[in-house]
Formats: sequence, structure tokens, C-alpha cells
Amino acid sequence: MNAIVPPSKSLRVASWIARTVVAVILLQTLYFKFTGAPESVYIFTTVGQEPWGRYGSGVVELVASVLLFVPGTVAVGALLALGTMSGAIFFHLTKLGIVVQDDGGLLFALALTVFVCAAFLLWLFRRTLPLVGARL
Repeated sequence: MNAIVPPSKSLRVASWIARTVVAVILLQTLYFKFTGAPESVYIFTTVGQEPWGRYGSGVVELVASVLLFVPGTVAVGALLALGTMSGAIFFHLTKLGIVVQDDGGLLFALALTVFVCAAFLLWLFRRTLPLVGARL
């Protein structure tokens, strides 16, 4: 069995859906982060990471999105997305709140969606991780 391709058609389809969901969500936020949109500045100011946290997380999310579509790097992209969303969820639960500036909890829901999809991808492609994959 090829470690890069999920073994069944349903898992292959699910992996492409999950990759697309993660990438679309992460990429659509880049405009707001890189242009200094008021909501992004508010979020990163509130958590004490403006502007470096805003730019840094944007770069990590861009890299993660690209890696999700490069054969052999899906697990690394998923790991980056999972780590970034872990931070987002942490700050929503500790400093920002579920609802940020009357968004109805949309940003929190998107972070959870990315987290779940990235966790699925990491599990699915875990054997392709450097060092870890060699031991499984």
C-alpha cells in the first residue's frame, strides 16, 4: 500500500474534502491578516500579539495550505494547521470569548472546523511524517 494515498476511495474523497475545507478557511483569512483589517488587529491586540502574531500566523497558515496539496507533505500541513488552530481555540476560550465583535461565534466555529479536519488528515497521513512514519 502506498503510504501517501489513502487505501480506499471513500477515504481519498474525504481527504480531498478535508484538505479543501482547511485550505479555503485558512486562505480566506489571509487577506484580513495581511491588510490589517480592524477585526484582525483587535484579535491580535487582545491576545498581546499585534502585529507579529498576525503576520506570523498568516505565514504559517499559508504554508500549511500549500503543504496540504503537495504529495508527501499533507501530514506536515495538517500538523501546522492543527497547531495554529489550537492556539486560536485556546485564545477564544481564555481571552477573546466565543463571539468576537458580534460575529456570532463564526471565527470560533471556523477554528473548530479546521481543527477537526486537520486532525483527521493528520491521522490519515500519519505514516508520512518524518521519523514518526518510519516507526509505525
